[in-house]
Amino acid sequence: MAIATINPATGEVIKKFDALTDAQVDDKITKAAAAFHSFRKTPFADRARWMTKAAEILESEKEAIGRLMTLEMGKTLPSAIAEAEKCAATCRYYAENAARFVADEPIATSAAKSFIRYQPIGIVLAVMPWNFPFWQVFRFVAPGLMAGNVGLLKHASNVPQCALKIEEIVRRASFPKGVFQALLIGASQVDRILNDPRVAAATLTGSEQAGIQVGISAAKRIKKVVLELGGSDPFIVMPSANIQEAAVTAVKARVMNNGQSCIAAKRFIVHEKIADQFEKEFVSRMQSLKLGDPFDPKTDVGPLATPDAVKDLDADVQKSIHAGAKLLTGGKPIAGAGNFYPPTVLANIPKDSPAYREELFGPVACVFRVKSIDAAVAVANDVRFGLGASAWTNDPAEREIFINELEAGMVFINQMVVSDPRVPFGGVKASGHGRELGPYGIREFTNIKTVWIREPAK
Repeated sequence: MAIATINPATGEVIKKFDALTDAQVDDKITKAAAAFHSFRKTPFADRARWMTKAAEILESEKEAIGRLMTLEMGKTLPSAIAEAEKCAATCRYYAENAARFVADEPIATSAAKSFIRYQPIGIVLAVMPWNFPFWQVFRFVAPGLMAGNVGLLKHASNVPQCALKIEEIVRRASFPKGVFQALLIGASQVDRILNDPRVAAATLTGSEQAGIQVGISAAKRIKKVVLELGGSDPFIVMPSANIQEAAVTAVKARVMNNGQSCIAAKRFIVHEKIADQFEKEFVSRMQSLKLGDPFDPKTDVGPLATPDAVKDLDADVQKSIHAGAKLLTGGKPIAGAGNFYPPTVLANIPKDSPAYREELFGPVACVFRVKSIDAAVAVANDVRFGLGASAWTNDPAEREIFINELEAGMVFINQMVVSDPRVPFGGVKASGHGRELGPYGIREFTNIKTVWIREPAK
């Protein structure tokens, strides 16, 4: 894929970039290695001051930053501005809490003194996707840099200006030179970077195939890797739930970020007792959404990021319909300029269709009817993914069943799945491994060092 800004709403090529040569990449790795040597020793107070400055820049320039995100990948402008605000909040969170999260942890043993010390490991390569072009990066930048690591960013090729803007923000925040650098490169250059002994680890958010490739590359060199991959999150609604509230939230959960989110609700599993009521409300609200220019404040759903995204999504929808799925609304790409696909709802999903087992990355919802809570859990778990899950019930016993039995890294009761810097984020099964955010996220890229001190005999 060419490294370029292409407006998803119009197809217009805004700006192209040349990929860095291997020699240029090596020069940046050298700068990162030199920066780590001194940066790892900087006081937390200094890192916190710089991270707070980054938050201030994100807040004061959120409209311009939001417009850049909307231009490059098509998210609605209000959601892009909100993304910049969330990045700022996360920078502040780690500026205020990082020192506590990685403070020495005393352990009672037979030693005179024993404790755990968390130390930075070095250069971390961040391979990041286009769908949340600032948030995905800053949820690594904030904990990673506060821990004392340095970062190299290989961003998606369709958001190069976002990548460069993030590097600029870190630099303007007064972090030392070389601590965070954007690499405008293609995916084919990632393996070579991980082969460099100065690069200690990698973190990737992206597709299964991208995760497999980076995982293999890191494993060959025995390097740490955190993978946040795809999701096909269930959204379960039981009879005791507030059905209208669940339906309203279900629409928001499915079309956030134009439906292009790993934690978006994608499979709506509804008890048959309330299925008619929920389905009617849900479909009506999906039909009422305004599709259009992401810069227009009245727009609810903007374009998909690329023409291929529309093509792939529609292929899965048509295959599912051909296999027997029932189309309740939408289901056809919008003709004309831009990468538009309407809010779509499928029901009666056959097991041998893409809509049953694959992650449909766009505003397409799949509705399943079940007879019991056991059936709901079975359908929810009957995919290879295990990122997030949302369950709607006011029955305490049902809540415990969902919390214990859903195969997911995150379970939200009576709320859509969201990411929050205060709690760990990540999945199980094919959704990846490792955690971002919270105290666990900052410790992922540290050497968790055991220290055991025995006083000599007198």
